[in-house]
Amino acid sequence: MNEKVKLALESILQRFESGDIPEAIAYSTFPVYDIPSARWSLLNRLLMFIAGTRDARGIKQWNQAGRHVKKGAKAFTILAPRIIKKVVGDNGNGEDKELEEGDQGETIKVLAGFLGIPVFRVEDTEGEPLVYETIKLPELPLMEVAQSWGVSVKGIPWDRLYYGFFRHDRNEIALATEEETVFFHELSHVAHQKVLDEKLRNGQDWKQEIVAELSAVVLCHLFGKTPSRHLGNSYRYISRYAGETGLTPVQGCYQVMKDVEAVLNLIFNHVGLEKGSLETAAKVG
Repeated sequence: MNEKVKLALESILQRFESGDIPEAIAYSTFPVYDIPSARWSLLNRLLMFIAGTRDARGIKQWNQAGRHVKKGAKAFTILAPRIIKKVVGDNGNGEDKELEEGDQGETIKVLAGFLGIPVFRVEDTEGEPLVYETIKLPELPLMEVAQSWGVSVKGIPWDRLYYGFFRHDRNEIALATEEETVFFHELSHVAHQKVLDEKLRNGQDWKQEIVAELSAVVLCHLFGKTPSRHLGNSYRYISRYAGETGLTPVQGCYQVMKDVEAVLNLIFNHVGLEKGSLETAAKVG
């Protein structure tokens, strides 16, 4: 490895081992815009994410926003509760029973099941621009690497589910925050996929997540992006995924060290970076 990168990695692992970890902090986020999906249940927002979008609505809702669904677009389905009303009264034993029509009692609402509601992705619509499309990202270090790999990077509203993600099927990094460490994490996912020469596993695989987060904290260190400020968040993130397989955070890091080294080498040996961004990092790191 490049000596500068190697020293940074060793320094971080030493702090993990010593337990010299600062408190976790809250990342700044982009606004949660008032769109219908912001009020959806967690399950429905996950269904939306699986469908490959960050905004989905019914046809009428899109029309109200000045947009229309493209011809041939296919909907996906979310679930809405089916609520019915029942009239109940005391059965004589202190318990409620359903009354016959015309009887006097208390009207209550009861969940009777779920209805499938068809909705369409924003990518399958066209028309008036949406307010969140104006989100501008700062000039993040290593942005040129993502661009040279053909990966688009865009800002998105925060939906309380994630700070960022990389979709390999669309070759896209989406960021709900301008924190460099989140971008570095997603860029490391891209590099990891290139190192493996295969698509990453769907979902949050523990090895993939530790590789991305450890690589991100090293990149923060090298670029002088307040590594101590982010270290507590990274340690707890790695702890979560290492714990899934019964490992300590340090053990989890050593399990994936080969891939982390390969990811960092790929990023810093990328065309045009060795004499550019790496020298900049060496000055400020």
